[in-house]
Formats: sequence, structure tokens, C-alpha cells
Amino acid sequence: MVRAVAVEAGGEPAGSVTLTYDDRHRRRMTLRTDAGETVLLDLPEARHLHEGDRLVLEDGRRLLVRAAEEPVVDVVADDPRTLARLAWHLGNRHTPAQIFPDRLRIRPDHVLEAMLEGLGGRLERKRAPFDPEHGAYAHGHAHADPAHGHGPHGHGHG
Repeated sequence: MVRAVAVEAGGEPAGSVTLTYDDRHRRRMTLRTDAGETVLLDLPEARHLHEGDRLVLEDGRRLLVRAAEEPVVDVVADDPRTLARLAWHLGNRHTPAQIFPDRLRIRPDHVLEAMLEGLGGRLERKRAPFDPEHGAYAHGHAHADPAHGHGPHGHGHG
């Protein structure tokens, strides 16, 4: 099985791999390309893969990383101040959020959704790629990846 040993921003891709948000933050795992080839992701350290990154295979080929569509909730508001307030409340809870000029995108969570609606947000449930912001704690030893069971400070909350 060929290994993916590095990540870079460019390079002509020879194929692609479509991954969910959780599967785009890994160090080592078996992947199946969109063409059906099995590849071992084998990076020196865990890192977040973004839509458009290239995985460099040990044979010199590159695979384009695509963000899979998955369940998300888009949060919209009537005015920029309300949207900023909603973003503050999500950030205060260390919630991964993707930021657009006119909306926020989060993963489905009934507790957060009720809070956001109570604060004046309107919710649009859909399937779309999820590629949240990575803040000050995203690089280095800690991260806000709920699949690993701890939050950005490594205190067991997420």
C-alpha cells in the first residue's frame, strides 16, 4: 500500500480523496481515494487537512483533498451585530465554527441550536462541507477535536 507522507498547498493532483471534518485531522489512517485506491496516511504529526490541500504520496503523486458533505447547520441573523453576538457565544463555548461573510456554520447540536435561536439566530440545516476556523490553540500540542475527547486547552471539555 502506498503511503501519503506529506501535505502541501500545490502540485498537480493525480487523484483525489474526499474526507469528513473528523477524518481531515489525523496523523495515521487508511484512506480510500475517490478512484478506490487504498492509501496509508502516515504523517510525522497530526494536522488538519483543508479543502484543496495535496497529500504527497511516497511515489511522487499528489492527491487533492476534498471536504465531504456532511450534516451542518448554517446560522444567519438579521444584522451584523446579531451575527457577531452569535459568533461570540459559539466561541465562548469553544465550538468549531466556519465563518462566512453572512453566516456561521456549525455541526448539528440541539443545545447550541436552541441557544442560537433564543439569541435571534435563524438556522438552516443542510449537508455541506465543514471546514471550521482553527484558532490560537489549533497549532501546537492541543486542538479542539472532539474525536480526541478534549478541548483546545486539553482539560477534558470540548
